[in-house]
Amino acid sequence: MKTGVVILAAGSSSRLGRPKQLLEFQGKTLLQKAINEASGSHADSLVVVLGWNPELIQTGFDSTKVAFTINPNWESGMAASIQAGLRFLVEKGEPDQVLVMLCDQPLVDDVLLNRLIRKGVSSGKGIVASFYADSLGVPALFSKTYFPELLSLKGQEGAKKLFHQHQEDLARVDFPNGVIDLDTEEDLRRLEGLG
Repeated sequence: MKTGVVILAAGSSSRLGRPKQLLEFQGKTLLQKAINEASGSHADSLVVVLGWNPELIQTGFDSTKVAFTINPNWESGMAASIQAGLRFLVEKGEPDQVLVMLCDQPLVDDVLLNRLIRKGVSSGKGIVASFYADSLGVPALFSKTYFPELLSLKGQEGAKKLFHQHQEDLARVDFPNGVIDLDTEEDLRRLEGLG
């Protein structure tokens, strides 16, 4: 089973007021940390999806060694970024499944990503979602059965749409720290208190 990872890093961080992709946590940018965790997992390939100010965001990781693609339609919502990453991986050689993750969940690590991959195998389910704050979310794993549906998402629709439509083919992995993401300065201060 070949696993590809799509790291979503296209947003403009409008609520935070500065690019969260470049915020430092544990001595690395959030984006570099996400790349490191994906690279340390059992995934076979990864792509970073950029959008807003890609030249600036590329300063946060080694873009000569890490595959990336630019989503020109990043402002239309998450769907276009998921699709840009998925298309990139499929063109490079179709993965059997894809993990979708964000760069602003700093407590995602390779252990969690491997748990999602293993759960897909052990459960036989086509979707494996993280579970936190009484809700299903990303990181999430999708078998290639669901690639056409991911490619048909529109605007602000994200992976959650598929979670609701395919509950019978969904497994979950508990990830309480998934609730920690960085959208505001308050989120950042709370994270620094944990670090």
